Amino acid sequence: MKKTILILTIALFSINSTRACEICGCGQGNYYFGLMPQFKHHFIGLRYHFKRFNTVMADDPTQFSRDYYKTMELWGGWNFGKKWQVLAVIPYNFVHQVSDDGITNNQGIGDVALMVNYKIFNKNTISNGRSIAQQLWVGAGVKMPTGKFNVDATDPALVSLANTQTGTASTDFMLNAMYNISINKVGINTSTSYKLNTTNSDKYTFGNRFFASSIASYTIKKNQVSILPNLGLMFENTAINKLSKQKVAQTGGNLLSASGGLEIGFKKFTVGTNLQLPLSQHFASGQTEVKLKGMMHITYAF
Repeated sequence: MKKTILILTIALFSINSTRACEICGCGQGNYYFGLMPQFKHHFIGLRYHFKRFNTVMADDPTQFSRDYYKTMELWGGWNFGKKWQVLAVIPYNFVHQVSDDGITNNQGIGDVALMVNYKIFNKNTISNGRSIAQQLWVGAGVKMPTGKFNVDATDPALVSLANTQTGTASTDFMLNAMYNISINKVGINTSTSYKLNTTNSDKYTFGNRFFASSIASYTIKKNQVSILPNLGLMFENTAINKLSKQKVAQTGGNLLSASGGLEIGFKKFTVGTNLQLPLSQHFASGQTEVKLKGMMHITYAF
């Protein structure tokens, strides 16, 4: 039963690039950046991600799976000159699955990602008494196979085993763009990304992903404290996975989510949280559902 359930949920097994978030799947990494911290030179921080999804077989409700993925990340950024930015993420993943077959646990370092962004323009103007700031970034990145993918390619339960790994064993590539605009205290962050996955040594290829989001925020300043409540929409589309170039049934899908969060900054520190709730989704003919995703972080900019 575990093999059947996880074949259905493998559609949720993917990675994004900067400013994006995963659908599900701990082994694929967890590179949701959300609203980037403001920093002139460097920043470093810790983030905690959590996500949950449920699967119930339509023809037999006694066959089920409840899957929980958690990630603790060390991440950082460096600005070089006025145009270049480098971002790095080092994740440590925890997998906990409860199904009619029992309980499965796994943990370990995930796949490290490195991204480079270039600022195309940075404009600051005043119009009709309003202060307007705009930025446009484009970038590319690579996800390295540092996490474990320890499965037997000849095992008939290969697909289910893949979903419990902390890595993908593939070197993958990312492209992204981000546009920021703020008018006085109101800001809008719009981003899009595409991730191209390669085939690992076990001949397994996770589906490519497209991601887009738009997040609106409002800045409240009191003394030395900045408070940014924010709301947004996120869309993700994941292509079908393949094994030995053959399509894996019941993989791929899409998800539209609403997000809400709060960022609080004091001097060089920022703490924040974000929750994402599904509005519309389609995975495994409706048998698999994303329930909740979220993130908490603390960041130091210097």
